[in-house]
Amino acid sequence: MFRSRDKKTPEPFQDVSQGLKKLYRTKLFPLEDTYQFHDFHSPSLEDADFDNKPMVLLVGQYSTGKTTFIRHLMEQDFPGMRIGPEPTTDSFIAVMHGDQDGMIPGNALVVDPKKPFRKLNAFGNAFLNRFMCAQMPNPVLESISIIDTPGILSGEKQRISRGYDFAAVLEWFAERVDRIILLFDAHKLDISDEFSEVIRALKNHEDKMRVVLNKADQINTQQLMRVYGALMWSLGKIINTPEVVRVYIGSFWAQPLLIPDNRKLFEAEEQDLFQDIQGLPRNAAIRKLNDLIKRARLAKVHAYIIISLKKEMPSVFGKENKKKELIANLGETYLKIEREHQISPGDFPKLKKMQELLAGHDFSKFPTMKPKLLEAVEDMLANDIARLMTLVRQEEAAMPSQAVHGGAFEGTMSGPFGHGYGEGAEEGIDELEWVVARDKPSYDEIFYTLSPINGKVSGAAAKKEMMKSKLPNTVLGKIWKLADVDKDGYLDDEEFALANHLIRVKLEGHELPGKLPEHLVPPSKRHQEIDMGE
Repeated sequence: MFRSRDKKTPEPFQDVSQGLKKLYRTKLFPLEDTYQFHDFHSPSLEDADFDNKPMVLLVGQYSTGKTTFIRHLMEQDFPGMRIGPEPTTDSFIAVMHGDQDGMIPGNALVVDPKKPFRKLNAFGNAFLNRFMCAQMPNPVLESISIIDTPGILSGEKQRISRGYDFAAVLEWFAERVDRIILLFDAHKLDISDEFSEVIRALKNHEDKMRVVLNKADQINTQQLMRVYGALMWSLGKIINTPEVVRVYIGSFWAQPLLIPDNRKLFEAEEQDLFQDIQGLPRNAAIRKLNDLIKRARLAKVHAYIIISLKKEMPSVFGKENKKKELIANLGETYLKIEREHQISPGDFPKLKKMQELLAGHDFSKFPTMKPKLLEAVEDMLANDIARLMTLVRQEEAAMPSQAVHGGAFEGTMSGPFGHGYGEGAEEGIDELEWVVARDKPSYDEIFYTLSPINGKVSGAAAKKEMMKSKLPNTVLGKIWKLADVDKDGYLDDEEFALANHLIRVKLEGHELPGKLPEHLVPPSKRHQEIDMGE
């Protein structure tokens, strides 16, 4: 009786994190546990996986500047940090916030219920001896955690076994992090076999992936274009999708640029990357929800595969031969499930990997169909997720704008070194003189050829002149609205000069402001602007 009432009126979730935990524990985990999902795909989730701060995973070959990149973001050394041209970082280091500097070794880290690393225990001592947490008080780490990884080896070095499955560890992290940053050195683009294997292991998480082409200040513009083209070609071959991964080009450390030709490009790229990272706390809840949906879809497909294999097994004789036959024909089982349950091919686990994993299991011990478990997951995907989505939007609206602060993120926020300061529409922002006045004499010459009446030109006359810029009407319409400060439908000589100034701003590749900045308001109109504001 209680159960049916609960189904009709689902109890409201207090917050997104609590809702995700409850859905996982009550609806998804029972299905995963019954059909041995954790043995095949991913360990079970814990409360810490839903509560932890957004995480950024850095991956790259040795000496691409991963550790230096972290230091650049935080503007501070972290415990255990080692930088050098050879593979110096030989451990996975989780850089997290703490009240004081300190190191926690891997074996201690995986027994801490407050940290989201307990399930890494499965990778054994060879990995845990190479895993640690660096804790420190730093404003950047108040909002995000950063995972530094060992440099991926190339050539002879990669033949030396690490003693643990490096790609599998990275895949475990990839499932739980909010952003994966692949770092490349503009000097050496050779993608080793191990790096190719790693990128393929991360293939299911392309939405989280960003690429950084680092040390780009060490080559000239022509070489940079070639390197960028070669990088895109190489990535296209490995990732093998039509979508292009976002690549940020720059020199991510606090040293002078060796070749400053592309300074503006590097500044714009760094700003874009910083904005991407700063948005992670704001999007953390939706990312966790998205990852839970991906996991639920995979768990559902996995259950259908196990049920199908169990159904085909003989009850007494010939079990081993039938098992081999079923593994060999697993692709046909996939097609059958796809047709029967209308499941997308993209939801199925990789065929080869699944065949390898199935070889070590006893099919006769697989459970049979348990409709209630599958119905619970279907109900979660159809109804509960929609309720949580509404709650995500409410939480976002109620919370003040969350963003990463401190470290390098503060350096470009405002002031004369802020991105775009004193450029485009911002030109002349801190000058006493009206910046448009510099070129006003040449604009005045054109103005007086348009036969102004009572010191003003009509919209039709101004339109003819403005259209010579070849800018689209939508842009020119916006420029007109900004330049017609007194909104009388005409332009006087100052407003006409302002319109031409804004045309030049747009033609030079800058964006137009949404509202006319104070420093661009013509001197004779400034008192009117104040009156209109009041």
